[in-house]
Amino acid sequence: MRNVIKVSALALSLVAAAASAQSVRTEKNMSLELANQIAAASVAACAANGYAVGVTVVDRAGTVRAVQRADNAGPHTLGASLQKAFTSASAKNTTQAMMEGAQKNPAAANLVNIPGYLLLGGGVPVKVGNEVIGAVGIGGAPGGHLDEACAMAALDKVKDQLK
Repeated sequence: MRNVIKVSALALSLVAAAASAQSVRTEKNMSLELANQIAAASVAACAANGYAVGVTVVDRAGTVRAVQRADNAGPHTLGASLQKAFTSASAKNTTQAMMEGAQKNPAAANLVNIPGYLLLGGGVPVKVGNEVIGAVGIGGAPGGHLDEACAMAALDKVKDQLK
């Protein structure tokens, strides 16, 4: 009987510990310094290809951390970059992949009705391992696939910090 009580007490303490562990979470997030580095590297990557773009970097919650607009970038580029970054962080996916999915799947086409979402290429999640800590959105290159390529080049520049 005593062993049953000890086992029951141990089981209860393990359940309580597991419940407690789920109450407070520890998450990685994006620093201002990293966000600024990603934004600057994005503008530079696009400029190297002759594209004047707007860039927004958001944290895991979709909150703006950094914004840059290249000289001669159109006024629409900032709004587009914000929506792409928000969409990517929210869905934890590239906006290019989301756009392609929505084009192939009529049910996914409703994603365009989510406030703040923009299903055009150029939004890329920022990850540490498999954990999304934010996203970068770029607008202004002559095609979303080119915006995405600039974002990928920028993330490659900071990859050593994403561990």
